[in-house]
Order: sequence, then C-alpha cells, then structure tokens
Amino acid sequence: MLYIKNLEQAIPVFKALGSGLRVRLIQLLLENKEMNMNDLAVSLGITNGALTSHVKKLEEAGILTILSDHPGHGNQKICRVNVDKILVDVAAGGESISQKSYTIDIPIGNYSDYSVFPTCGLSTAEKLIGEVDDPRYFAHPDHTGAQILWFGRGYVDYRIPNMLPRGQKIDSLTLSFEISSEAPGVNNDWPSDITFFFNSVAIGSWTSPGDYGDMHGTFTPAWWFPNWNQYGLLKMLVIDKNGTFIDGVKISDVSTQQLVLTSQDDMTFRFSSQEPSAHVGGLTLFGRSFGNYSQDISVRVTYSPL
Repeated sequence: MLYIKNLEQAIPVFKALGSGLRVRLIQLLLENKEMNMNDLAVSLGITNGALTSHVKKLEEAGILTILSDHPGHGNQKICRVNVDKILVDVAAGGESISQKSYTIDIPIGNYSDYSVFPTCGLSTAEKLIGEVDDPRYFAHPDHTGAQILWFGRGYVDYRIPNMLPRGQKIDSLTLSFEISSEAPGVNNDWPSDITFFFNSVAIGSWTSPGDYGDMHGTFTPAWWFPNWNQYGLLKMLVIDKNGTFIDGVKISDVSTQQLVLTSQDDMTFRFSSQEPSAHVGGLTLFGRSFGNYSQDISVRVTYSPL
C-alpha cells in the first residue's frame, strides 16, 4: 500500500497515473505479475526508449519496482507493481499549530514478549537463527537482529518508545508494516485472522489473504529458500480520535480518546493469530531486508497539549 498524507504529496502519483498507456502498463503487470522491459514494449506497441520514460515516472511515484538482476532472466530489467492500494488522505491539512509528532522504526527482531507455536522461525539477512519450528529460539540473544519472523499461532509484542514531553497527550498513532499469513511452506490462498492489541486492549482484526511465495521478494536475500515466505502486504494501521483503521477502513471504535495516552504511559503493540478465530493461519512479519518493502515497523506518534 502507498500512503500519501496530503494532496500536495500526491501530485507525482496523479501525474504518473494521468496516462492511458501507463495505466495499461500497470494492468499488464498485474495480469502477468512481472514482465521484462522488452516484453512490455512489444505488448504496448512502443519502443524500448519510449517505455523507459513511462516506467521511470511510475517508479519515481512508488508504483513500480525495477529489478535489474533477476534469477532466470539474466541482466534484463524486470518490472513489478509495488503496491496493492494507493491511499490519499484528501482531508488532511497537516498537523495543527498545537500538534507535534515523532517517528521511530522498530526492527522486526526487537520484540519485548512472545508466545509462539510451530510452524515458526526467525532469520537475519544472512542466516537462520537456530532451527525452525522450535519456539525456544525466539529467546536466543540473536533474535534482536532478525529481519523476518513467522509463527503458526501465538503473538509477538513490541514496545513503542514513549517520547512525549510532559503535559502532552497522544492524538494519533500510525503504524505501517509488511505482513502475511504463515502456511506450512507457502500458500497464496491461506486466510489468517490477525488481531491487533494496544496495551492489552484488542483494537481490531484484519484477515490476511495468504502466505505469498509465487515470486521472490524484492528485498528477500538471494539465498532464501524458494518454497518459504517471500513477501507480504504493506499495511497501515491508524488509531485516532475517530477509531482504528486499516488502510483507511475502520475496523473498530477504539480511539486514542478511549486509550487516554500521556507521557507517563507504556505503549505495547501486539500482533496476534490465535484461537478463537475462524481462520488461525499464523502470521509473518518482514523487516527491511526481506519482502517487497525496505522497512521495519514504522511508527508515527502525533501529540498535543493536554
């Protein structure tokens, strides 16, 4: 998902999509999952030189990813759609004069608590940590360097640093993360009900469609096993005065006004996949060295005076 915070930031995206040919280019990539530049040019009936200009605009807008060296394709440039949704916050006018904010990235391996059950495992960008399907390795000291983790059932907690000055309250929390289900092996059709908690309060659920392994993740290391988790979906979760939202869709009425967060409060966020639930399909979290998005768990906190 591509999240655009205001209309001014959306101008490059609007320009990139303001061409029937570029829209057709995106449609071709969605139909074929990925294509090399030569095949795209032939399908669109244009020269490679003309195609390069269109692809560049879409890449600069964050809509496409270009892979220069892709397994099985030699050195041909491979194009792939980089987003599943584009969300433009039309009504946002930025922070008010009284509001301030801070952002922080939380590495995938920097969890504060966990309870997981197989299938499960974790890995750095270079190697697996211990053995797979053995929850004991989630306590290994090397877990802080993990760039991917997965489990079939359970939860992981992350502490969000509270950097609020005294006398301030939190107006909104925005978290973005790359996530998928966790199937034995991979399965693009493997629904999993993932519930999010903030300070032990269930703030809503979202159903992950699958555990994706149909293509190699853009940032997934070359040595990674081909029949294992490759990439996820980039999701944005927002808690504000109006409730809790995933990609702009409301999932609960839990709001920051109900949570009453001040500079004295701990902040813990939980990813959970466990019973009771219609689909207990586990979950996978991807860090900046895995998946299709080079990021960890990104957190933005907006606050104002009490």
